Amino acid sequence: QVQLVESGGGLVQPGGSLRLSCAASGSIASIDYMGWYRQAPGKDRDFVATFTTGGGTNYADSVKGRFTISRDNAKNTVYLQMNSLKPEDTAVYYCNANIRPVRSWYSNYWGQGTQVTVSS
Repeated sequence: QVQLVESGGGLVQPGGSLRLSCAASGSIASIDYMGWYRQAPGKDRDFVATFTTGGGTNYADSVKGRFTISRDNAKNTVYLQMNSLKPEDTAVYYCNANIRPVRSWYSNYWGQGTQVTVSS
């Protein structure tokens, strides 16, 4: 069974850094999309960062210049390096991916989320 597992969240002071990881596991044939989203208390889930089809990256305006998405294809893992964190970055961060399991077709998957709290 395919699943996404996030890690790396926690409590950090304003201006600090965290690195989130999201590993896809199971019988995976291919992955054609991996990205990060976040949901603050009482708000909708919002886009944070992803890779474009051309191999570039795309970021929400609120995180440009502070967050960096990267990946390790050999490990089916995507990362989110978050620097210069602000209290408004506090949210549950979710990994999202389109994955084709072995002997199946593409489906969209979400991780369970990891809490990031930015507070002094």
